[in-house]
Amino acid sequence: MEIRPRVGTFVTVPSRREITELFEMKELMEGAAARLLARRGRVPETDSLERNLREADEAVARDDRERYAELVQEFHDLLVAGSDNSKLRAHYRVLMNQLAYPRLVNTSLSRPGRAVQSDREHHLVLELILAKDGDSAERVMREHVRASRRALLAGLPLTGFRSR
Repeated sequence: MEIRPRVGTFVTVPSRREITELFEMKELMEGAAARLLARRGRVPETDSLERNLREADEAVARDDRERYAELVQEFHDLLVAGSDNSKLRAHYRVLMNQLAYPRLVNTSLSRPGRAVQSDREHHLVLELILAKDGDSAERVMREHVRASRRALLAGLPLTGFRSR
């Protein structure tokens, strides 16, 4: 949304650069969340992440991209909630609102093989969290967000998005 005083409020289309910058912030925040969650060990959010991955595996096997996209968003939200850091959660909500994330996830998942790859990456992140390996969990989570950004940008039309 863009608010122009004395003119009105408009829905805007983000530029590729804006998407890249927002994903860079997403990478930092979610990497930090994975590290913080790994420090905590087994907590209710890790149990929820395990359930999420079981459902995600089923959605991928059925090629149900709509359901998988919902589970992707839930996975990332659970990861951040599990960080147990209220400031990180608050900033993350602002970021996700700026990204209009649900639409972007669907674009990313439209790339051939991306859902299977994404699901594997989520499993690895959770394995590292449960092993309490915060360094590796952060690194792998950041790599996952970068892979999602690449898939997203590859799936966007070159027209219709401002170059800024």
